[in-house]
Amino acid sequence: MPELKVIDLALQGGGAHGAFTWGVLDCLLEDDRIVIEGISGTSAGAMNAVVVADGLATGGKEGAREALGKFWAAVSEAGKNSPFKRSLWDIMTGRWTLDYSPGYLFFDSLVRLVSPYQMNPFNINPLRELVSSLVDFEHVRNAEGIKLFVVATNVRTGLQKIFRRQEMTVDMVMASACLPYVYHAVEIDGEAYWDGGYMGNPALFPLVSECTARDIVIVQINPIQRQEIPRTAPEIFNRINELTFNSSLIKEIRAIAILKELIQTAGLQDQNYMDALFHRIESSELSSLRVSSKLNTEWEFLVHLHDVGYRAASKWLAEHYEDIGQRSSLDIVAEYQAWKELNI
Repeated sequence: MPELKVIDLALQGGGAHGAFTWGVLDCLLEDDRIVIEGISGTSAGAMNAVVVADGLATGGKEGAREALGKFWAAVSEAGKNSPFKRSLWDIMTGRWTLDYSPGYLFFDSLVRLVSPYQMNPFNINPLRELVSSLVDFEHVRNAEGIKLFVVATNVRTGLQKIFRRQEMTVDMVMASACLPYVYHAVEIDGEAYWDGGYMGNPALFPLVSECTARDIVIVQINPIQRQEIPRTAPEIFNRINELTFNSSLIKEIRAIAILKELIQTAGLQDQNYMDALFHRIESSELSSLRVSSKLNTEWEFLVHLHDVGYRAASKWLAEHYEDIGQRSSLDIVAEYQAWKELNI
């Protein structure tokens, strides 16, 4: 019998790029040596998380893999009616971007001038209907074999809000994925929420403090560093998007790194943070994708991202399976020091 390794997952959001995470999850669920105790997810990461929880509750690991495949196939099918289509030039050159899509360019200009309360007064959100139809939230709330944390941003206070599995509803998932220039804020118990990526993309603290697994695997979609300076308008917007949706992760890693240093140097007693081990699954192939491609739901693109994620997870397992439970393959203290030197 192979040695079982228990991990927690922290899943970033990123629209259609969440199909990369689908591939990562597909690989990890396929591996009989891996047990997932808890998942923290934001936006598309939150959707992947609840789909996995539902699938695990009804059909175990194979059920979760099947549920993920059905979910992303449904996303692509729903996107067939979208005005966001690749231009002929992008198709001919093999680019997945929508930068030259007339529908995308019109929409991108419109959302900078008109709020969703004016543009979409009835708050129609096909994604909400899709999630509602594919995820049985009663199963999710009763899926005792996994801990679930979904992150949203409180519009009024600006604070991070963590929703847990036992209370999970479709509104909480949609709050985590609510881009404020596209959708109305999602109201839950009298509070309004926007996308969780602004304050936790994803949240790490609940995995450290509320889970028993030592190992936290961050599935990172948004590249942190780029060597080239953006000069065109799409390049600048793309980089702003990456920085915005990585800022909360950087701050949380900084805070945990500082806390681990304090525990070591000052002899503080916090075994959870002292014992926490960190890992990261990412791919340089995501760095070549523009922010507009996060709205590209072509099946070929989603399958491509899935395959990139599957390969990244397979590579990580091959290189770091023995590290799980023993040591971090992502040194967050060293990462923090490197960011300090770069003034990030």
